[in-house]
Amino acid sequence: MHSPFSLKNKNIVITGASSGIGRQCAISCSQKGANVVLIARSEQRLNETLQKLDPGNHLSFCQDITEYNKLKDIVKEAVSKVGQLAGFVHSAGIEITLPARSMVAKKYEQLFATNVISGFEIAKIISNKKFINRQRASFVFIASITGIFGVKGLVGYSSSKGALIAGARSLSLELAARNITVNCISPGLIMTDLMKKFFSKLENDQLENRVRNYPLGIGHTEDVANACVFLLSDAAKWITGTNLVVDGGRSAQ
Repeated sequence: MHSPFSLKNKNIVITGASSGIGRQCAISCSQKGANVVLIARSEQRLNETLQKLDPGNHLSFCQDITEYNKLKDIVKEAVSKVGQLAGFVHSAGIEITLPARSMVAKKYEQLFATNVISGFEIAKIISNKKFINRQRASFVFIASITGIFGVKGLVGYSSSKGALIAGARSLSLELAARNITVNCISPGLIMTDLMKKFFSKLENDQLENRVRNYPLGIGHTEDVANACVFLLSDAAKWITGTNLVVDGGRSAQ
């Protein structure tokens, strides 16, 4: 009997797949039977991700997704090799921590180019009837709880994530007629490799202060990837336009 939580034979594009949440989403999707198309800037780290995947018809593309004019060719090639696409996860993102007084226009542009515009550009391309699985497809944008409430020093980053959440809601209405669901996931603090390095530099009291904000403790990449797998699966076929908060209770306080 087919499980509604299975991703068997679904072809799914994942940006930011070379590390962190994006890498784990690729691993988890492959474990559920999906063929994944990985996009990131580091060929070496993409290959490392590929080696961690369950067997399947997987592809990888080393590409800066802010070079918008190259995105359609990637999608076209992917479809020619694996077939029409049933899912898209936009996990690529950058963070710039600066107070508003130190932000300049260029830094806002960098944040929005990667975190917002590239994701919506890829979604636009994939949703073309030549590339999309017309039976059902799902788009998932990895946002952040900072797109919901304020954090000092993250005016640029949080505004980009807030824009991602708002834009995904509107996109969900446009694509519903094509049987494409569109949702966001907003993680809290996740223990990625980069975060481990950051934590290693903190004093014990500084670390305790950060952990104290999370009733269930700091999250792991699997926590976000599991939510992503759910939204990509047929189990979530009647869910669209939502923002699923995965933050261990941080925003409940």
